[in-house]
Amino acid sequence: MNQPGEHKPRVLRTRISAAQARRGAQAIYDGFRSYRKEYMRITDQAQQRFESAAWSEVQNAGKERLLAYNRYIQDVLENAPILKPHSGLRGWPAIKAAYSEIINNTDDAELAETFFNSIHREHTEDGPGHAEQMFLYRGSAKVRDPAQPVFRTYHTADGVVPMVKRILHDFGFNLPWRDMDTDVGNILRSLAEERKEITSAQDLSVEVISSPFYRNKGAYLIGKLIHRDRQWPLALPVLTTSDGRLYVDTLICDADEMSVMFSFTRSYFMVDTRHPGMLVSFLQDLLPNKKRSELYASVGLHKHGKTEFYRGFLNHLAASDDKFMIAPGIKGMVMAVFMLPSYQTVFKVIKDRFAPQKNITREEVVAKYHVVKTHDRVGRMADTQEFENFSFPRARFAAELLDELWEVCPSMISEDGDQIIIKHLYTERQMTPLNMYIEDCGEAELVSALDEYGNAIRQLAAANIFPGDMLLKNFGITRHGRVVFYDYDEISYLTDMNFRELPEPQTPEQEMASEPWYSVAPEDVFPEEFRRFLFGKRHIKELFTRMHGQLFEAAYWRSLQDNINQGEVSDVFPYRRKKRFSRDN
Repeated sequence: MNQPGEHKPRVLRTRISAAQARRGAQAIYDGFRSYRKEYMRITDQAQQRFESAAWSEVQNAGKERLLAYNRYIQDVLENAPILKPHSGLRGWPAIKAAYSEIINNTDDAELAETFFNSIHREHTEDGPGHAEQMFLYRGSAKVRDPAQPVFRTYHTADGVVPMVKRILHDFGFNLPWRDMDTDVGNILRSLAEERKEITSAQDLSVEVISSPFYRNKGAYLIGKLIHRDRQWPLALPVLTTSDGRLYVDTLICDADEMSVMFSFTRSYFMVDTRHPGMLVSFLQDLLPNKKRSELYASVGLHKHGKTEFYRGFLNHLAASDDKFMIAPGIKGMVMAVFMLPSYQTVFKVIKDRFAPQKNITREEVVAKYHVVKTHDRVGRMADTQEFENFSFPRARFAAELLDELWEVCPSMISEDGDQIIIKHLYTERQMTPLNMYIEDCGEAELVSALDEYGNAIRQLAAANIFPGDMLLKNFGITRHGRVVFYDYDEISYLTDMNFRELPEPQTPEQEMASEPWYSVAPEDVFPEEFRRFLFGKRHIKELFTRMHGQLFEAAYWRSLQDNINQGEVSDVFPYRRKKRFSRDN
């Protein structure tokens, strides 16, 4: 009997010998090792980029590392004769068995399994996955224990000040510290304020992951505080001054604040993942509410994050009985969106036909989602996972949802026995649509949400992203109160847009015209119009105008374009600005 999400394989044509199976398995593993070497090469250069303040190179490196995966997949398929796509190979169970032997007792066996799955999917294009041929469930390969743990342990035997200095010194940065004594004083004062439970330095120890976590302009030292029988997460963001000196920007020792740092809205970290399972286990100990799939993705292993997501999804289906339903909120004109109430994920399927006002093709929508995947999300765009031939148990679909899918995206839906197969979909973390949130929240929450909404638009723009359709329904609010953009079919690079003031009418006829009397090109944007169509209620419009009135001015948007064109990379802090330590320069 098939498990949820599995599918019986079709009968394939070509049988293979045991020797051929081993050659096929070795070809896949050799490709995996070449990919991992390239992955670590890009990652290991993060310190150099950080210390030389090569911020544009930081962004390019992130994109390069993301794109490397598919390049190595194609290289294996093109250069291993037995693995040529559509060759009718019938030996996948044997290849999988040989591969399991090869990866046993390696440092990153779980990643090797995912690479194998990717090869299989590219080779067969055979509908949903099945456990005989793929590593749908966690494999039996043993991961080799590292000679050294992925973290260092520090004690206060010589005093808490020397301990903190050792932590900062041990990362081996090549830049001088601006004023380490001041940094240590800031850290200890903040720790005393934030964690009053730590009553004695004598009972305090610290475990810190051996590699910094690089992202944007920061190097983050991540670990845990341990005091007697309690522990708390620890993060020390290290930044550089304009003249190339290091300083600690703040102290994070709260689980919610640490969770924001590892949010699904952030770019992936550059960090040593030679022992990925142990690294993720350490992080999950800090952030027990984070799924392993999210943590794998956050440290740059997004493909294995996808594998972990799917495994977790199958486990959740087996342990639940609620039904998939249409997601709450205003229905989109491009995507059909559904959810499982007991699961914090939405599933998005591109419709076959779009509303007339949506002048876009399916291929363009896919391209825009790819842009978001490879761009700096600055904490304001939700990460997505893309799946093909995703299988669901038909009995778990509400009738209304199934009718909706057959109506709006029939080319993407098929049935196979008791399974519904969706040929292409995206998964995304579930959030409360902003338009629904502000209808029910109190005044203080409304002010905070509107401020967050404006900040989200500003920060996206500073990262060279123009959302296009900025209606509240296209933004969500997280459990931490952050506003996040999640509807990508109209995004563009900010520098591609033409921000204009509305022309003054010259005649009574122009003033009374119901349609624009002036020419409008596709890339033209008139920010003055935002005030009219973004908000229906006068009170909300006035509140937002007081906080973010600049967004209605074309000159403001053009100034952001100038900054981007001059190579300026904006500061992106995964923590509140008021958390930052004060400094003189």
